[in-house]
Amino acid sequence: MAEPGGELFMHEWMDVTHVPFDALLLLERVQIGWLPKWAGLPRPQLAVALRAHPSVEWYLRHKCPEIAPWLDELRARPAAPAAPAARSETELRQAELSVLRSLQDLLVYALDPAAYDAQPLLGWDSAELTGLADFAGATVIDVGAGTGRLALTVAPTARTVYAVEPVAHLRHYLRQKARRLGLDNVYVVDGLITAIPFPPTFADVTMGGHVYGDDPPAEYRELARVTRPGGLVILCPGTRDVDGPVHTYLVEQGFQWSRFAEPRDGMFRKYWKRERVKPVLRS
Repeated sequence: MAEPGGELFMHEWMDVTHVPFDALLLLERVQIGWLPKWAGLPRPQLAVALRAHPSVEWYLRHKCPEIAPWLDELRARPAAPAAPAARSETELRQAELSVLRSLQDLLVYALDPAAYDAQPLLGWDSAELTGLADFAGATVIDVGAGTGRLALTVAPTARTVYAVEPVAHLRHYLRQKARRLGLDNVYVVDGLITAIPFPPTFADVTMGGHVYGDDPPAEYRELARVTRPGGLVILCPGTRDVDGPVHTYLVEQGFQWSRFAEPRDGMFRKYWKRERVKPVLRS
């Protein structure tokens, strides 16, 4: 799944019109930790909604204590002027909906992962991935596995696929999906792109999609660490089709790249690199 600071895109993953604000109680610690940097999150509306839902604020604060200073800043925002009760309820709901819409990327995983699975953007040609490596008999790590677009594509030919996903509800969904497909070589585990739970040189192929870019040096350092010499690191998709800082960093590290089309969202770039030796990475 995507993390803040990397490739985040505003989509209509789901209709939040009838989703209660209490749905934020389904967010997990790792997701809550992303909120202070979450692109598009309307801070004034969030402050209004949290004042009306102290139990949600209490949950966020205690589930992820690291964001307490950020919540304190939100609490310090001036309150909205008093309004008639009926109007206040309407304005409160509008504030709630603004927050819920901005967090669809997170809430869809908790409420309806199948809605994400049905998105047109996942309909890109699987050959864009499978053409980059010989996955036959390979040990593969898929980082930020989400609902399994990459992991389940290569599992039929790979020896073993380890799907690394930090959100527990997604891990449950992915296990069920692999079982329905009859794939008994997919193992779903907790972890982050900056904390992949495997020893050095473990995988023949380490890959990820829509997960890279929040901290390029730290993330690549971890991807390279778990990949054996001669193995491949693949980012598919890696970035939008732009020459941004992430693209520049990857090219400097020796990645090859090409473009491909993702339905509805346009052109993207994929990156791949064979790890010939364990690199010394610049910060």
